[in-house]
Amino acid sequence: QVQLVESGGGLVQTGGSLRLSCAASGFTLDLYAIGWFRQAPGKGREGVSCISGSDGSAYYDDSVKGRFTLSRDNAKNTVYLQMNSLKPEDTAVYYCATPLGSSCPIRRADYVSWGQGTQVTVSS
Repeated sequence: QVQLVESGGGLVQTGGSLRLSCAASGFTLDLYAIGWFRQAPGKGREGVSCISGSDGSAYYDDSVKGRFTLSRDNAKNTVYLQMNSLKPEDTAVYYCATPLGSSCPIRRADYVSWGQGTQVTVSS
């Protein structure tokens, strides 16, 4: 059974840092792409970043480029999203998801398995 579990969210001040974790079970994470999305109150879910399963290439939305970094620990079957220089506009529920394929999809609809989300709140 494929399962993704996010953790690491919390309350942080502007300029602070958090590291989110996405722990996978039921499949070998390093073979598959893992994407991170976020959804702020009253807004749609938007893509933040993705790490491919083929060569580990990482992609970032312009809004987080230079501040967020993806990494993967294959031994722990976990992907991490390190978030630095956080801003109030980063406040959202963050989700990880996988398309169960090695490439990072363009369409959100191609992600087939999702975690339950973790709340990130950045105070001003």
